[in-house]
Amino acid sequence: MKFADFKPGQVFEQGPRRVTQEEILAFAKTYDPQWFHVNPEKAADSHWGGLIASGWHTCGMAMKMAVDAVLGESESFASPGLDYVKWLKPVRPGDDLFWKGIIKAKRESNSRPGIGIILWSWEVTNQKGEIVLELDATNLFDISGQENHDS
Repeated sequence: MKFADFKPGQVFEQGPRRVTQEEILAFAKTYDPQWFHVNPEKAADSHWGGLIASGWHTCGMAMKMAVDAVLGESESFASPGLDYVKWLKPVRPGDDLFWKGIIKAKRESNSRPGIGIILWSWEVTNQKGEIVLELDATNLFDISGQENHDS
């Protein structure tokens, strides 16, 4: 997707994406080996009532859905970061996740000619319609080859 094609208020959606116990365990063992992410038996007898995915794993799954829906063939080349991240409900084995991205603002960089900036919010829900993740992200786009940047 070209930078010129983005409009404030525009909504993108992707999903469902099924979450498996195997991937929760694999991610957590490598990157977030806290017991409630890696020990199904102990997690079953805990406050959580079962194994839950790492929030960072949830962010990674959201990123994959954003790439599949929007960023994969775009001019996006980087992100300077997130302004807000909130994990509202645990993600569990067997959940189906749905991603939504909403364009909040679009502009060209004042300090770096040829760079377009998109500010957007992401929301990931589960099959029950519960919000499991909210975040605000910024993406940078290479618009140096475009004659009309249409911002």
